[in-house]
Amino acid sequence: MWGDRVVRSILFDLDGTLVHYDFDMFIREYLTALGAKLANMVEPGRLVKQVMKSTDAMVRNLDPRKTNREVFSEDFFPAIGMAEDALMPVFDDFYRRDFPHIRDRLGIRAHPAARRMIEGLISRGLEVVIATNPVFPLIAVEERMRWGGLDGLPYRLVTSYEAMHFCKPNREYYQEVLALIGRTPQECFMVGNDVEEDIVAGTLGIKTYLVEDFLLDRGRAKNHPDFRGTFDSLVGFMESGRLRAV
Repeated sequence: MWGDRVVRSILFDLDGTLVHYDFDMFIREYLTALGAKLANMVEPGRLVKQVMKSTDAMVRNLDPRKTNREVFSEDFFPAIGMAEDALMPVFDDFYRRDFPHIRDRLGIRAHPAARRMIEGLISRGLEVVIATNPVFPLIAVEERMRWGGLDGLPYRLVTSYEAMHFCKPNREYYQEVLALIGRTPQECFMVGNDVEEDIVAGTLGIKTYLVEDFLLDRGRAKNHPDFRGTFDSLVGFMESGRLRAV
């Protein structure tokens, strides 16, 4: 609580915020591994190009009747010229078998304070949302949560492309999160490392904290965080008890 606000839900971005790695390096490794997995079915360069185009279609979509997965599928499979039921089992096997190895190739290790911080917030009665950009299936989101030592906790919501209808940096993404958890903007606090995708939550009235360790600032956004600092500073902020449910 501060002022006349009672904060009940903390929204955390995942990549580069709770799980510490350079997102651009991760995407390069991910696309290389995915291209290799499907190389006997689709030429890797063509596959990667279409994955990026179809991901962009998800980001641009504002049709509330379609999940992000539906938007991706409708754009991707006709363009690649293969049936969804032929390729999806290979995608699913990739996320089960190949995707976890990206952690070792990038040398990702959990920050020792991340899980402690989340557990502390939950123990104080605060809801925690993993508000990652929902352009990945839940299996890939949960795997990255394991990389950060954040699995197995009672989160209020984890956003994924199967469940969500909008992506960051659209305000509609945050409006959908608020609707799903039944909270007002004044009851929420958003933490992220991306000025454009995360701090846009502030335009709805959500207080925001910009984590600077793996800062992403493309120079396009005019959003300004309410707070900013290193991840260690964030941990101190959260453990100070300044945010607490009453």
